[in-house]
Amino acid sequence: MAASEKNIHQLVDHLFRHEAGRMVAILTRLFGLHNLELAEDVVQDTLHQALNDWSLGRLPDNPAAWLMTVAKRKAINTVRREKFYRSFAGDIDALLKSEYTASYTMDQVFLEAEITDSQLRMIFTCCHPGLPAEAQVALTLKTLCGFSIAEIAAALLTTESNINKRLYRAKEKIRNEGIDFSVPIGIHLRHRLDAVLLVIYLLFNEGYNSAGDNPAIRKDLCLEALRLAMLLTERTPTNEYPPVYALIALLCFHSARLDARLDNNDGLVILEEQDRSAWDKELIQQGTQFLARSATGETATAYHLEAAIAAEHCMAPDFASTNWQRIHEYYTALEKLKPSSVIRLNLAIVTGKKDGPQAAISLLHELESHKALENYYLLYASLGEFYYLAGRKEEAVDYFLQAKALTRSPAIHEVIHRKMSR
Repeated sequence: MAASEKNIHQLVDHLFRHEAGRMVAILTRLFGLHNLELAEDVVQDTLHQALNDWSLGRLPDNPAAWLMTVAKRKAINTVRREKFYRSFAGDIDALLKSEYTASYTMDQVFLEAEITDSQLRMIFTCCHPGLPAEAQVALTLKTLCGFSIAEIAAALLTTESNINKRLYRAKEKIRNEGIDFSVPIGIHLRHRLDAVLLVIYLLFNEGYNSAGDNPAIRKDLCLEALRLAMLLTERTPTNEYPPVYALIALLCFHSARLDARLDNNDGLVILEEQDRSAWDKELIQQGTQFLARSATGETATAYHLEAAIAAEHCMAPDFASTNWQRIHEYYTALEKLKPSSVIRLNLAIVTGKKDGPQAAISLLHELESHKALENYYLLYASLGEFYYLAGRKEEAVDYFLQAKALTRSPAIHEVIHRKMSR
């Protein structure tokens, strides 16, 4: 089919957002983790060829398969060109360097099952406990989500220079310490898997509540986080860990509401005003099934409790029917399990929904006095909301103005403006 140059660029960008991680993972399986930059170079080269070839003629019937085929061909050429100068993945290095076995080995590595295994290996490599937490997130965004340095810097609210430094140090550590490109086993799996779940959770959260000058919601981040989480269910032993299903349930419940969170002008729609008929019923059903499956473990994690809270919102036919008592119980348990000022803020908000605005105001002022959230807009936006509900409109406006000054998000500014206009 014919397509304009603008449409070609949009299609390639969309495909790379979804296919870059798969290609980097499988190429790293071939080249070895020590040649991660080489894998990324081949992926970029494949992108440029797609832009050039597709702009000159008709698009392939299956663009995603075309990308993988071209990446495979470029990998073969790279191995032939570099085999006398580089070592590749240790277990297949000799096979790749032999003319008799190279083609067969390459075909086996590019099988769909092996691609999935390679992605799992890459997830666990990015989340190696030897890497700092901020480097784990940056490396995941770069290698598995196809993000540019500028996009990572925007997502993590830092500079491109800082991201480049984090990635350089992470790759140096991988090379110098010989970090394995593998899924760990036994006791090592548990610690690494917890880090994997945290990175996926943070990735989704950045998309769901995008910060700074970014769009209010970055659906691509949310869906990529859900895709990575689903990968964990496809192989043993990661599919035997109940918190995996609790996290997926949480992501399903939140993803089901994504479209209803934006109006026709890409402005944020608060939960109370959302059209619940626009919520994705199939995703809610899947979330319910995953939450039930997560109950097979002996303990409830923060993901279990957050998923249960999200489920309560999804099950309520309208905002007025929300079971605030049950949500309050879940938040109380969550605060005991994972104490934090942000969770206490949410608990204060839910208390206000359950017991009235004055109860929330007291708890919010207590949080304000502790200073931990003095730069967090939601604390002051919540004070503004509950002072408004208490009929104290002048104080409400003052707190809304404080909240507005603490965020750069145009979408949140618009929400605050609407509240002040009341």
